[in-house]
Amino acid sequence: MRKEFLPVILGTDSNAYGMAKAFHLAYGIKSLVVGQGELFTTKGSKILDLKIIPDLGDDRVFAERLMTLSQSLSTEYEKLILVASSDGYVEKIINNKALLSEAYVVPFIDADLMKTLNSKKGFYETCNQHGLSYPDTRVVTPTDLEGLDDIVSDLPFSYPMVLKPSDSMRYFEANFEGKKKAYIIADAEALKNTIRAIFKSTYDQPLILQEYIAGDDTAMRVLNCVSGPDGKVRLMVLGQPLLEDPTPTLIGNYTAIIDAYDDAIFEEYKRFLEGIGYVGFSNFDMKYDAKTGKYKVFEINLRQGRSSFFVTGSGFNMAAYLVEAFIYGEHIETVYGTAPHLWLGIPTDMLMKYLEHPGLKKRAAKLINDGHTSTTLYYKKDHSLIRTIKVFRYYQRYVGTFKRYFVKKN
Repeated sequence: MRKEFLPVILGTDSNAYGMAKAFHLAYGIKSLVVGQGELFTTKGSKILDLKIIPDLGDDRVFAERLMTLSQSLSTEYEKLILVASSDGYVEKIINNKALLSEAYVVPFIDADLMKTLNSKKGFYETCNQHGLSYPDTRVVTPTDLEGLDDIVSDLPFSYPMVLKPSDSMRYFEANFEGKKKAYIIADAEALKNTIRAIFKSTYDQPLILQEYIAGDDTAMRVLNCVSGPDGKVRLMVLGQPLLEDPTPTLIGNYTAIIDAYDDAIFEEYKRFLEGIGYVGFSNFDMKYDAKTGKYKVFEINLRQGRSSFFVTGSGFNMAAYLVEAFIYGEHIETVYGTAPHLWLGIPTDMLMKYLEHPGLKKRAAKLINDGHTSTTLYYKKDHSLIRTIKVFRYYQRYVGTFKRYFVKKN
């Protein structure tokens, strides 16, 4: 007799492990984790099976490899459900959605909507249509290089300002000296030099210039959602980041998140997601703008966030909500996360050292004392001496990272 379903998770990083852990917590099952190479985060785990397909990154053979894989699994499982741990795999799944849907449950949006949302220009235009606030923005393209001096001298916002790529996937593939995930630009000369350096690389898509919204990491909010195949939102959980990874190429990745709740945010983003017919996991990053009293959104990720185990750890298992909607076809009213919780991606002593907000520091300390915390990579049911040592070393490396890169934001 075949088993009901198998999660097939693409990617071998900590995000993939967090999802495998969520499936194991909810259903006591092993996921199949598939990727191009081994990472310690999923290697040797007892809660998942690991399959390496070296050429999975090749767009021409991606779907072919997954369809071949499905044939070997279909005799044992009634349904296979796809989950992606990175933007690259999301894009490949969506671009091959029609074919993959013949063998898998594919809880992802269609290609046309992906192209719109993956472009920050397209995303902000969509936000404008559906009433979401976002930072004042200007677009610079490679064809603007000739008139760059005029463009820079006529911007509608002052320094400092933010510069970032419109197409994160294409930017990820580019290599050049001084590369950062995003830039806070102090003056016109630095802006022109940075734009020229980026466009001299292989990156040839638009760049986004934005007003800088003041505030430290605690002014951020991160929202993770699950939408069913009918486009109705099943789950919304909001978190307040306490600290971000200060590594220049990893800015925007959170290292600690505490629970938050905001009816207005839930209402606005539910209306947005249902208005565009979104399905599957989604993840939003936004920041509070004291000048306008509004949260302004930066981007949407077409998957669960890298720190989304915060959601599962707080009692709202993302894997369960996905399965109930896409495997069992359950229809429920939207659930909003309310549980007091602290997710940690760094050691607790480092959080207490670098977090300066007195009220949040006190709340975090209480949650730690009361045991209302979670991490992505530690799991009692997946314990081994080798794994424990590797996970410990992974988290401890942040001691050097913060010492080298951390700066106070205001």
